[in-house]
Amino acid sequence: MGRNLTLVTLTTDFGTQDGFVGAMKGVILSLAPGTLVVDITHEVPPQSVWDAAFALEAACPYFPDGTVHVAVVDPGVGGERRALIFRTRRYFLVGPDSGVFSLLLERDPPVRAVSIENRKLMLPKVSATFHGRDVFAPTAAHLVRGVPLERFGPEVDDWVCLSLPSPGRKGDIVVGRVVHVDRFGNLMTNVRREHLPFPPEEVEVQVGGVGMRIYPAYAFVARGAPLALFGSTGRLEVAVREGSAREALGAGEGEEVYIRATMRRAR
Repeated sequence: MGRNLTLVTLTTDFGTQDGFVGAMKGVILSLAPGTLVVDITHEVPPQSVWDAAFALEAACPYFPDGTVHVAVVDPGVGGERRALIFRTRRYFLVGPDSGVFSLLLERDPPVRAVSIENRKLMLPKVSATFHGRDVFAPTAAHLVRGVPLERFGPEVDDWVCLSLPSPGRKGDIVVGRVVHVDRFGNLMTNVRREHLPFPPEEVEVQVGGVGMRIYPAYAFVARGAPLALFGSTGRLEVAVREGSAREALGAGEGEEVYIRATMRRAR
């Protein structure tokens, strides 16, 4: 893995109204002056580990090798859940053992993982409610400074791993599911191109009783019309041009998505 450990990203559900994000940045810059700290998002819905996982999947692969990615969406803060560091081929991941890195680790499996237990590498006083400031921010700073993993704590080989359901089949129909809704109201599914046994241009997608075709981009349909397309993460998405599919179709997370062939190729 490359050594570009002057870059730290932050992903949290803290919002920006309060001083929580600022406190984390202050700790990082105090312990590792000159570090570039980049915000991925702080608008993850409170305690929504899945929303954070999707945000990380969308953004982290585009950062330089060696980046330290910190994610703090931590429903179990102050309890028995562990604080972990994952070292992958490309980067370091720092955060609670909540499954928040599950989608990233599918793409870039960990080479090594350790539990953060060395109190000397945390702030002197560790709050039961703000490990982002007292545990995870100092950890990121010490990684930037080159502190080796073995100093943080023991290696681990078990951690919380969340997984998306795989699409199913009902005869000739592929049955997917909406797994995420973005801020535009687009419905992201668990279906990828490889799940379709037929060409995308030959199918109909149905959500909430509304049928639509798969198009390359939003511009291929009229304003207000529904469509399906493979989005920037490679997942099939259902959208409404210049509108919200969530509102127009009355659909959200958990909604089933049916994909069927509508025509056969000429022989």
